[in-house]
Amino acid sequence: SLLTSFTYSKKKRLLKTKQRSMAEDQGAATAMETTAVEKQPEAEAAPSVPKTKRMMVAIDESDSSFYALQWVIDHFSNLLMTTEAAEGDGGMLTVVHVQSPFHHFAAFPAGPGGATAVYASSTMIESVKKAQQETSAALLSRALQMCRAKQIRTETLVLEGEAKEMICEAVEQMHVDLLVVGSRGLGKIKRAFIGSVSDYCAHHANCPILIVKPPKELMTK
Repeated sequence: SLLTSFTYSKKKRLLKTKQRSMAEDQGAATAMETTAVEKQPEAEAAPSVPKTKRMMVAIDESDSSFYALQWVIDHFSNLLMTTEAAEGDGGMLTVVHVQSPFHHFAAFPAGPGGATAVYASSTMIESVKKAQQETSAALLSRALQMCRAKQIRTETLVLEGEAKEMICEAVEQMHVDLLVVGSRGLGKIKRAFIGSVSDYCAHHANCPILIVKPPKELMTK
């Protein structure tokens, strides 16, 4: 009938209107979500940490210096890569030993108020230099064995002069990223008279410095 047809048509129009309203609501919700995503700030990239390319460890005849070297091997081996793939990006460990300068003459007291200078012969000079070279070779050989046991990329360096000054000069010339020295535990009197290599380097080295203090039992030897 006409009334039934009119009622059915009205219901149909209401249904279409409701569906269109729901679609519009969904579209608005999607737009709001997109806007919210777009307004979120971008995550900041983590700051890059510079790699330690070159480390230097100063050694001498003391046990404390070799303790410092072993400490570096145990704690920084992951930075001193040795694989072929990391050959270009891996770090390098430089082991440096400084020989004391040889004085060609020495002054001895010759009586009240006087002194005499004794010059070393060429034979004595050659003998002393040979002994120094043998000592340096033995120390560096021991250091290399320690480094090779953990496959550390290592180079050795022998210098002559005042240890604390030569170490700081080498640090600057070789662009060292980290200098490591051992602490010999000098008393106040010895420290006042002969100074401390670690103290001097801490104030004059042109790079960060790490001073490794050995255990008490090693310092008392």
